[in-house]
Amino acid sequence: MGCRLCPRKCDIDRERTAGFCGAPAELRVARAALHYFEEPPISGARGSGTVFFSGCSLRCVYCQNRAIRPAESGRAMTVSELGEVFLALQEKGAHNINLVTPTHYADQVARALFGVREKLTVPVVYNCGGYECVETLRLLDGLVDIYLPDFKYISPQMAGDYSAAPLYADYATAALVEMFRQTGKVHFDRDGMLQKGVVVRHLVLPGGRKDSIAVLDRIAATVPVADIRLSLMRQYTPDFCQADVPNLLKRRVTTFEYEQVMRHAVALGFEGYFQTKEAVGKEYTPDFSVPVFPDQR
Repeated sequence: MGCRLCPRKCDIDRERTAGFCGAPAELRVARAALHYFEEPPISGARGSGTVFFSGCSLRCVYCQNRAIRPAESGRAMTVSELGEVFLALQEKGAHNINLVTPTHYADQVARALFGVREKLTVPVVYNCGGYECVETLRLLDGLVDIYLPDFKYISPQMAGDYSAAPLYADYATAALVEMFRQTGKVHFDRDGMLQKGVVVRHLVLPGGRKDSIAVLDRIAATVPVADIRLSLMRQYTPDFCQADVPNLLKRRVTTFEYEQVMRHAVALGFEGYFQTKEAVGKEYTPDFSVPVFPDQR
């Protein structure tokens, strides 16, 4: 049976050839390590146990993780080995297990989580681009505690030009409904660490202020703003852009652009996390040229 895990629905046999995501059937992990640059209630003091999967079902022209998009990047793993990585990160003190761009391996990730669920005592975070199929998310029902999706665009033009996904907003909206159904309202422990719920990320893009405002309106119309958290990011940098991106993307977001979007978020009643201009810079992105993995038992 062909792969239909993401909205591309390539319907091809990944044992023989890779689909749009570039990933083969075998699991490939680019990096697994403690990471300290997620939202405060996810990174905490000890770090988030991030597992970066190779490949991606989007083609964002400004992607900061482009180095791990090729199918040949990363390390091949079995489902059981992936489960051991989760446990090793937990032993290193991770506040959570943070699955980064896992969509095209969602079925195997679900099996790995199920295999270690009795030993895993920290929350599981599903950290994705928001371009998801509801049917795939249902494979993770009861296995994922925190959903951390992007909601990138409303405009089909922007979504098509920047991520090769003109129907992005439709899929992201339906996915958000399913994510909230699974987790319910946000829940924090006594130390302020997130244990359950949905945090929606939105990256403000240069020249994209009006679309950002439309994204916030869509989120507010889809789920109760008081029961989720918003992460409004201004960390866009042209350092990772493809050479042929539109000129608009060759600059950073202005203070005016970001603050206009932030004011709209506050007016809508969103609570969450906002960034200062100091958050801009490629130093916050892991160095994928030096893969890091916890010692496996």
